[in-house]
Amino acid sequence: MMAARKRMGATKGICLGVVAVALVAGVAGCSGAGSEAEGSGLGAVNGAAGEKKKGAAAAPKRVFRAIGDGSTAFTGVQPKQPAVHRLATGQKPPQFVVFSWDGAGEDGQRLFSHFREVGKKYGAVMTYFLSGVYLLPEGRRDQYDPPKHNAGASDIGFNDTEGIRDTLAQLRGAWQDGNEIGTHFNGHFCGKDGGVGTWSVEEWKSEINQAKSFVRGWKTNAPVLKNETALPFDYDKELVGGRTPCLEGQKNMVAAARTMGFRYDSSGVNDQVWPQKKSGVWDLSMQLVPVPGRDFETLSMDYNFMFNQSGTTQGDPAKHEYWGNQMRDGLLQAFDRAYDGNRAPLIIGNHFESWNGGTYMRAIEQTIAAVCTKKDVRCVSFRQLADWLDAQDPATLAKLRTLKVGQAPKHGWPEFLKKGAGRERPASKTPPAAAGNQAGQ
Repeated sequence: MMAARKRMGATKGICLGVVAVALVAGVAGCSGAGSEAEGSGLGAVNGAAGEKKKGAAAAPKRVFRAIGDGSTAFTGVQPKQPAVHRLATGQKPPQFVVFSWDGAGEDGQRLFSHFREVGKKYGAVMTYFLSGVYLLPEGRRDQYDPPKHNAGASDIGFNDTEGIRDTLAQLRGAWQDGNEIGTHFNGHFCGKDGGVGTWSVEEWKSEINQAKSFVRGWKTNAPVLKNETALPFDYDKELVGGRTPCLEGQKNMVAAARTMGFRYDSSGVNDQVWPQKKSGVWDLSMQLVPVPGRDFETLSMDYNFMFNQSGTTQGDPAKHEYWGNQMRDGLLQAFDRAYDGNRAPLIIGNHFESWNGGTYMRAIEQTIAAVCTKKDVRCVSFRQLADWLDAQDPATLAKLRTLKVGQAPKHGWPEFLKKGAGRERPASKTPPAAAGNQAGQ
């Protein structure tokens, strides 16, 4: 998938699913200040008190139209979506932060429901990447026919009735809270032996179609749940992006997904610079961030910090607190160098897990509390970020992409983004916190 480099850190280990633990080899991530004028970005709900900022769209009128077997329904425009504005000439960009969750499902840890409440507390909208097999009961596993594997195979298992019911409840609430429901696809196959990195474009189309079908048809696949309330969205329209298992197979997946309504992908490795489109979709991949006290950077994901620290999900209990603090502080350093520098969106990925005593969940919650309450910060979903990027002047985005990691405009934002301003010269040297943060693919 990518060339191994010291600055990436170690990249293989274990991914945790809702139902089972999947052994995965060779992965890079599991699936890893001044003011601005009002109206310069997404008008979002931010701040500990949840104060609604100007520019937010009015609550849409609710409707209900069942789709298919009634597993999903069209209920109108998604509520709690912010208005989108183009930057004015010379205006400083908001600081976007995206918190996302791979394989989102509700199990006995109740982390899906917990982080929904965290998001509401601190004004953070997030992206939940659902694994389709989490809505498929074990008894109907043969409904899944994965590429290069036998029907009914899955490296993260399937679900039981209560697990499906609980996950559906969280998906409904998350969408109604304004969050995004993306996809982590289905069986989480990694590696060279039939893993997602070996799949053709047509095989990816099959995988995506099956992920949609499990969301659209859970009442058929789990008839005992037929009286449960429908998911309040049309998944064919709701699904506009995802993250591949183990960050493998990105090229062929994007080639398939761009013909199926996807607007972005988060399956690669980037620096903390302004994103651009690749193959027609926004490349909103995770990023390389500092590891405090170490001489390399790693991906902005709980899994990668865990593997570089302990190499196992059950490391030395005496070091749990330190490891969580190290991840939190690394993410905060990454935030600070963007917030005070180039204002590039910060992309963070996680799993609902209890690795090393749950220390990474604590780190993420503390990071959300620290950054989403700051001035000019927009904690948004990938879909909302893509909306904002699509609304901008392409020349403005091109200018923003000339800024390196942590590099603020030399003469300030009004001069840098004024109409007709010349190209900003690159920094004479890379900021210390960003040194050597390139990764091969």
